Amino acid sequence: MDIIETIKDQIANNTVLLYMKGSPNAPQCGFSAKAAQAVMACGEKFAYVDILQNPEIRANLPKYANWPTFPQLWVAGELIGGSDIMTEMAADGSLQTTIKEAVAKVAASKTEA
Repeated sequence: MDIIETIKDQIANNTVLLYMKGSPNAPQCGFSAKAAQAVMACGEKFAYVDILQNPEIRANLPKYANWPTFPQLWVAGELIGGSDIMTEMAADGSLQTTIKEAVAKVAASKTEA
């Protein structure tokens, strides 16, 4: 599978997806640590991709997303942004609202199916 197709597939199949350096429990940079903490504080399950273990994704995601840096948070197929945006959204409560609404929407669509 082409790397762009892999990225599209990851984004499509995970309601909340964090591309980061390291893992949520062992982040490898300060920005990824802040991002993971902000997402974990929302209380919903989320997927992550360690870009340090996936150099092709690290090289190609910025071009696909038109966003140059990591971490990157994707919710319901939409790029939310990087660490600063996630931190601001967490502070004003909008990150939790965005994530919870997306997760609820997916859960509702699964019960209808």
